[in-house]
Amino acid sequence: MQLLQYITHQTQLSSKSVENTISLLNEDATIPFIARYRKEMTGNLDEIEIGEIVKFKELFETLDKRKKAILKALEEQNVLTPELAQKVNNSKDLIALEDLYLPFKKKRKTKAETARLQGLEPLAKMIMSQRVNDLEYTASKYTSNEVETIENALEGAGFIIAEWINERTDIRNNIRYQLERFAQISSVVIKTKKDDEKAQKFKDYFDWSESLNRIPSHRFLAILRAEKEGFIRVKLEIDTERALQKMEDRIIRSQNECSEQIQLAIKDAFKRLLFPSLSNETLSIAKEKADEAAILVFSKNLKQLLLGSPLGEKRVLAIDPGFRSGCKIVCLNEQGDLEHNETVFPHAPQNQSFDAIKKISSLAEAHKIEAIAIGNGTASRETEQLIKKIQFKNKVDVFVVSEAGASIYSASKIARDEFPNYDVTVRGAVSIGRRLQDPLAELVKIDAKSIGVGQYQHDVDQTKLKKSLDTTVESCVNTIGVNINTASESLLSYVSGIGPKLAENIVNYRNENGSFLSRKDIKKVQRLGGKAFEQAAGFLRIKNGKNPLDDSAVHPESYALVDKIAKDNNKKVSEFIGNSALIQKINLKNYITETVGLPTLEDIVKELEKPGIDPRKKAKVFSFDKNIKTISDLRIGQLLPGIVNNITNFGCFVDVGIKESGLIHVSNLSDTFVKDVNAIVSLQQQIVVKVLEVDVVRKRIQLALVK
Repeated sequence: MQLLQYITHQTQLSSKSVENTISLLNEDATIPFIARYRKEMTGNLDEIEIGEIVKFKELFETLDKRKKAILKALEEQNVLTPELAQKVNNSKDLIALEDLYLPFKKKRKTKAETARLQGLEPLAKMIMSQRVNDLEYTASKYTSNEVETIENALEGAGFIIAEWINERTDIRNNIRYQLERFAQISSVVIKTKKDDEKAQKFKDYFDWSESLNRIPSHRFLAILRAEKEGFIRVKLEIDTERALQKMEDRIIRSQNECSEQIQLAIKDAFKRLLFPSLSNETLSIAKEKADEAAILVFSKNLKQLLLGSPLGEKRVLAIDPGFRSGCKIVCLNEQGDLEHNETVFPHAPQNQSFDAIKKISSLAEAHKIEAIAIGNGTASRETEQLIKKIQFKNKVDVFVVSEAGASIYSASKIARDEFPNYDVTVRGAVSIGRRLQDPLAELVKIDAKSIGVGQYQHDVDQTKLKKSLDTTVESCVNTIGVNINTASESLLSYVSGIGPKLAENIVNYRNENGSFLSRKDIKKVQRLGGKAFEQAAGFLRIKNGKNPLDDSAVHPESYALVDKIAKDNNKKVSEFIGNSALIQKINLKNYITETVGLPTLEDIVKELEKPGIDPRKKAKVFSFDKNIKTISDLRIGQLLPGIVNNITNFGCFVDVGIKESGLIHVSNLSDTFVKDVNAIVSLQQQIVVKVLEVDVVRKRIQLALVK
């Protein structure tokens, strides 16, 4: 099967779209670039559809590589026939391919191999022919010094037959079908761990059974984690008698002594070879599916977090709150540069609240502070209440900001390079402030797995997780665009076509030569060639540059076209910027060519109307219920403001201003069936919830969405 045929079959996309997309990918074009600037070639495919093409392209290449390796191995064994070669080449997945190769695979010393060396294969063939009437007499001919008795001979022949049965593709596929449709997954507690304190969070699975094809991904991953940590035992079960009967129906054709021996071999093949192997395979496939579901949730959450509402270029006082160690305060200018830092001790045991209020008030005035960002960790509520007592001379908005991953950033090489003369507490506070100014620009500095917005991120395939999260970050960065004159190295590295090394070179060029004045200047960066410029230029912005298009998503390759449109209308390009009335007069059909179609022209027009406009919503001020300070303050029926701080397949978690987050189970999100939690709520969304249940001992809170 050819690559193009394989991908079109898997994706159901048009052959032309797939073919052109593959061609672009082979030229090292990135997904954001293809989706944004090659719409005519792809038939207007979006990033998700292009991502599917990338996925199946990689799967095909993996399959093709394995086919070549197997064909080579079969050729070396002198067993490759034209029919077998055709079957290998026509295989559509790795499981079918490995089944074909199984009979020829070099095996460690097995019971069947030992029996062959003892000369028992002819006896096995006679039994399988099912035409031998005096089996005991026939078997006696195969006794020897190594095979002392008739029973030994029949047993050895049975091992060979069991191996043949194990290698039959039809038998394997039938058992796979039964495992897929009817398998029950069950778990039991290991008795010695029943009272272990750490095991209690898995208490629900101490005696659990459920259909494998219905188990939700989060529960499956929880059970696997409990098994991995040594608290429970997990097994798969199907109706053994039914499975054996189906195998017998396919193999046994007689009612003589041979059939009895084959029946024994079938039981042996099932118990010793088929079921252990195929149940592990089934669990592995189920794990892959659960991983995919968990990674999808994580990616969706990360996207929402990265595209969270920025405050923008405002002067910010950020606080990393604490009790004994005090509250670390930093003052940042509009660009997020650190201007001042110090520590105050308003809470117990020092209780220097008066001094803290005085200091924060004077800092706010001295640094012309427009907003205050408070980390949502320890002492957050107490610090927020302290801040709200202060009578600032100018309007100052107060925000509570998620600290997730801030400690990871503050101890990282990126943070040390940014702030070599400051300790981790100062770096952490700076990160909190910058997250308020621009969540995307700051969060890209942190390993996405450390942000903690997902479920079982440490249990899923780490390579697939990293790849998915990197793709998500890349998509978000290129969706918003990057100011090349202010962006950090971390942010630049995610721009289409750039990467870490070119990002470093851009920052070095900026430090040595000052700001970029036009997109043309980008080509002066060391090792940034024509291909990298093509991929990156449309996503890099230059504020207040010579050419107004440099602060837009119009690609430089379209500048001549925009100049022509302006010239045809006797205007300058600058006169079109933001002028809807003038833009609407353009007859786009006049500018369609073989390479430029309506999709590109419509994108250009949108950019002319609103060049460089950030599509994200602005940050909104939020306040928790001031009467709720601990879980003990909660009462059933209360309505509370909250912020969604995590989303899973089974619901979402909500911060209501206390240490413990409450859960809105998927059944309490809507009066109708909810297929996708992300369709109802989004990360960092401000909502109102109703308290349904409070378990103070287990520290669990059940909530319902009100609005």
